[in-house]
Amino acid sequence: MNQAFKHILLVAGLLGLALLQGCATKIKASSTQNPPPAEAFASYGRIELKSAVFRDGYRGDQSGLAKIDANIKLDLAASLESWNNKPANGRTLVIEPVVEELAFKHGAKRVLLGPLAGSSGVLMRVTFRDQRGNVVATPEFFQRADAMAAGFLFGVHDNLMLTRISNLASGYVIANYEQSVGGPTGADDKAVKLK
Repeated sequence: MNQAFKHILLVAGLLGLALLQGCATKIKASSTQNPPPAEAFASYGRIELKSAVFRDGYRGDQSGLAKIDANIKLDLAASLESWNNKPANGRTLVIEPVVEELAFKHGAKRVLLGPLAGSSGVLMRVTFRDQRGNVVATPEFFQRADAMAAGFLFGVHDNLMLTRISNLASGYVIANYEQSVGGPTGADDKAVKLK
């Protein structure tokens, strides 16, 4: 091989390595499994779902937040209607979804830059409170869209990430209605923050 070709390969390799460093999301979960709530949600006569919001002081992508909120409401609409048609017992459970971190690559950035735009990720904590304000559960949910997969699908993977996190949160509510069992966060071992 001639010297110029070796230099080109070296520069291309270093450039590729540098670009891949930006691909991984910095958002991490604290565990792979959520603990069960203090009691099953069926013990409450009414269950209210608040709109999803960003945590105090956090500024994130509003379109991503709106998709998460719409998906949670869609997932839980039929269950909430059924549960809230039962006789009231004076107890109310309030569900408060709070997006703590959201890196949502979409639109022109994802289409033009593909995998170079980086990974998307979302961490959401859902607080369940009774009518007195006592916390019943605070599960967290995590999802990500790897840069390579999302980049080659022109953002479809990024949008599916928002659907998946909504499904996880809704699934936790439904799974813990009859009995207190906990549920997955959606994170795998490599997405868990080292302690």
